[in-house]
Amino acid sequence: MRFRTDCPVHIVMLGYGGTGGHIAPHLYRLLHALFRPSKVILCDGDIVEKKNLVRQNFIASDLGKNKAEVLAMRYSGAFGMETCFSDRFAESEQQLKTLLTPNQRNALVILIGAVDNNRSRQLCNSVFYQSRELIYIDSGNGLSSGQVVCGIRRNNRTVQKPVARFYPDILEPTDKFPSELSCAEASVSAPQAITANIMAATLVLCMLYNILAAGELVTRMTTFSSRTVNVRPLLSGRRAA
Repeated sequence: MRFRTDCPVHIVMLGYGGTGGHIAPHLYRLLHALFRPSKVILCDGDIVEKKNLVRQNFIASDLGKNKAEVLAMRYSGAFGMETCFSDRFAESEQQLKTLLTPNQRNALVILIGAVDNNRSRQLCNSVFYQSRELIYIDSGNGLSSGQVVCGIRRNNRTVQKPVARFYPDILEPTDKFPSELSCAEASVSAPQAITANIMAATLVLCMLYNILAAGELVTRMTTFSSRTVNVRPLLSGRRAA
């Protein structure tokens, strides 16, 4: 799949925990190096807690601050870009559609999902299929393994199906939005290794680089394991097993 390398870029990223926080600095660096109009909107309603300092991209002085605001301020300032963020979780179709609406014509619109719940993925999936043009890159992982999947809509047609094509259980109504969780529920999270988060972030950046800088993406998805140090791609044009 080929992409223009001279049009404006509009990116919305949901989730700034283990993976999203590690995507952020490299995303801003990549866009800064492209020398084309670019806008990034970081979206997360969570605040930095002490437990986040173990594997997420935050430091002690960030404690108590909104995650999206911290990273947007830090890296947009470092690379001289516009600071844009939302300190609320995206939990409605209209809210996400508004975030994805570019302010420049013919912009390449990209949605990056680095969320830790399937309810948010269901929202992204729904908005994806309603979009005329959208690139949706979703990242997910457990303790040491995970996947990154790229869905593509072009001219009101699905060219590559998104993450739910490969993991249909995502669409099962068994999850809640982050704001719907009780304090006890929110405090419980599946264990993850920082190496898995960094590996997932790297694969997201690889896809973004190929789309934005090289102008061509040949990978539909990739699975990985930080324990075995293994990456396995599924190339475009090939069927999943």
